[in-house]
Amino acid sequence: MCGRVYIKSTLDALLREFSFAERQAVEGMANQLPRYNGAPSLTYPIIITDVIRDPDVFGPTFVSARWGLMPRWMKATGRPPVNARCEGIATNGLFKHAYRSRRCLIPIDGFFEWKDIYGTGKNKQPYAIAMKSGEPFALAGLWETWRDPKTDEDIRTFCVITCPPNEMMATIHDRMPVVLHRADYERWLSPEPDPSELMKPFPAELMIMWPIDRKVGSPKYEAADILEQVDPEA
Repeated sequence: MCGRVYIKSTLDALLREFSFAERQAVEGMANQLPRYNGAPSLTYPIIITDVIRDPDVFGPTFVSARWGLMPRWMKATGRPPVNARCEGIATNGLFKHAYRSRRCLIPIDGFFEWKDIYGTGKNKQPYAIAMKSGEPFALAGLWETWRDPKTDEDIRTFCVITCPPNEMMATIHDRMPVVLHRADYERWLSPEPDPSELMKPFPAELMIMWPIDRKVGSPKYEAADILEQVDPEA
């Protein structure tokens, strides 16, 4: 699964890194980034394609969205999924419509995962995972718009797609988020209904991971030192 990410880039740096996308209503997020311990239910900048900023403009656009996918029909009491497994995503009733026409890019600098050391679920070592190059990258996601019945407000939401792990990730977990190659961004955002071959493990040799302090377990802890490597045996 993927239940925690980090964005150490400022909003301006992220917009420059993904300069092919127009900026829309994300300027208000400038004071929310960097975010060193990003949990579900928070709002993030994502990239989608079918925002119409005026009658003649289409294309990749930065927008803000809340992590936790809520289709329009979902009750407010429902628990929105933060992940969608790539297996069966084209036919799963919760995800199939978004997968067909509302795919998104989720720009981040890295994500966190926990290794269950003894297989009991009681002793887990957290790891940070990023690109060896140190560059921001994009996860594959889905988005929906949910209308809050209390306020009649439209709220954009998203989830992260997961796939089987690559060789590196397999040493700590049995899933990983779908990381997209830059060359595949355009296709993922295109009207193509089923780009299924893009949902695969990202090459392990291009990634890096390191053990970090268990204080990452609290979403309230958001200091930059959360990314510092620790000795898991200490």
